[in-house]
Amino acid sequence: MQHLRIPKGYTPWLNLYETQEAIALIKTTFTDFLSKALNLKRVSAPLFVLEDSGLNDDLSGVERPVAFDIPFSRVQAQVVHSLAKWKRQALGQYGFPMGEGLYTDMNAIRRDETLDNLHSIYVDQWDWEKVIAPEERSMETLKDAMQNIVTAIICTYDLLKWKYPRLPLKFKHDVRFVTTQELEDRWPDLTPKQREEKITREYRTCGILQIGGKLKSGQPHDGRAPDYDDWTMNGDILFWHEPLGCAMELSSMGIRVSPDALDRQLRESGCDHRRSYPFHQALLAGHLPITMGGGIGQSRMCMLLLGKAHIGEVQSSYWDEATRTRCRDGGIVLL
Repeated sequence: MQHLRIPKGYTPWLNLYETQEAIALIKTTFTDFLSKALNLKRVSAPLFVLEDSGLNDDLSGVERPVAFDIPFSRVQAQVVHSLAKWKRQALGQYGFPMGEGLYTDMNAIRRDETLDNLHSIYVDQWDWEKVIAPEERSMETLKDAMQNIVTAIICTYDLLKWKYPRLPLKFKHDVRFVTTQELEDRWPDLTPKQREEKITREYRTCGILQIGGKLKSGQPHDGRAPDYDDWTMNGDILFWHEPLGCAMELSSMGIRVSPDALDRQLRESGCDHRRSYPFHQALLAGHLPITMGGGIGQSRMCMLLLGKAHIGEVQSSYWDEATRTRCRDGGIVLL
């Protein structure tokens, strides 16, 4: 509630019926553009994984997964936080060839999420993963994929604007890439989030690179699990969200860890205990394909392209009564 922002004079450009219609258009159109841009095929994905599999995404390491027991088998399961590690395993099991990949609809419950205009305990995103060659483990490969995703987003908005001409938003197609160390060097007295706000306000569409490792200050820009992205070759895509006047992270992605990178990052993060998990043992032994991948927020994309002021305008989730009242008074209709 204390993090809620109500834009002055806010009025949605689409009514509830049109919003639902537009959400369907965005989701079908974007997945078509995305699959063609990155050569991806849709697959089905799990809602939960076993606790001792090592497949769940640990995010920044402090979030608690929603867990439950399966009495018939006497095992403990966890609702996924994301499918970052499951996708890589699936590419190997399904026999995806070099240069091809998968995408899927991922639904998660993040119980410890702070609720505000951009965050919900319900998370829906497109998770994708692609098999790449050893020589493609490079920053240039990452940047090319990030630009292709932004192009797919802009093309989706062009079609949306054709159907709803009154949508007034404009988005910058070319991505401004910047490393987290460059941000710290430029604004050493600001917090990482404040640096992201500054750079995104300036360039409108940004790729923030190399997240997870320690900077010159001795602190990381942000937390990133050590067992999927290579911290030297990962990044977030940020857009400037005009109605709220803030930076919006729309996608997190990266070149995935090699056995050497996993070994190093487990040590640096104090997570050596994960070496006993089946996923990590397979990766350290070199049994998993070389991949890149990421997640793209579905509700956030709908919020961005439709100019909505709250994520609750494009997804059904939980909001306390005080939030609902303030939103209603400010012209924000929560689903």
